[in-house]
Amino acid sequence: MEALTRKQHEIIDFLLNNQQEFSQPLSLDKLCAALGLKSRGSLHRIVQDLIEIGLIEPMDRKQRGVRLTEKARQINQTAGSQGSSLRYVGVIAAGKPIEAIETQEYMTVPDQIRTDNPCYVLRVKGDSMVEEGIHDGDWVIIEQRCHARNGEIVVALVDKTEATLKFIEQYPHETLLVPANSGMQTMHYQPARVEIQGVLVGQMRSYRR
Repeated sequence: MEALTRKQHEIIDFLLNNQQEFSQPLSLDKLCAALGLKSRGSLHRIVQDLIEIGLIEPMDRKQRGVRLTEKARQINQTAGSQGSSLRYVGVIAAGKPIEAIETQEYMTVPDQIRTDNPCYVLRVKGDSMVEEGIHDGDWVIIEQRCHARNGEIVVALVDKTEATLKFIEQYPHETLLVPANSGMQTMHYQPARVEIQGVLVGQMRSYRR
């Protein structure tokens, strides 16, 4: 699956992780809603590409829903013995916001530290979250969503260009991005400047030097 695009991986991962939830194959409209996508047309093009490479069954008058092929299920069974393969997106700042660097790499992540919803992996750079046990060089597993409760640790995109990992506090007049480091200051923004890209659900660390 290394040749798949980001959106193709999201669709396959969602169907693999939720195939037991649906008694019937999902229609394009239902899949679009489940993934939080706005454009049915763009989803249709992605699905057609996945049909061409043999991961989704062709749809016709009898088979209108989106159904995984046996090839896709075998990929899931192979990965399931060690964990799920998640996108490794790049570096996230635990400090001053830096631009997130997107990659096309994938990492195997234990199922116990991810959720059934679409997730991705980021590498932490900086020490603004050390008092929460999140250190420079750690990998964090992020559940992809655009909302969070106050007090959750989020990936926040500031001014559509810079991403940072912080506690979030949201109020009508401002949004606070709060570090877990007593030596650093809380960042204050107008709400329109901050977009939530996901919520922290897991963490991994290597002790190799």
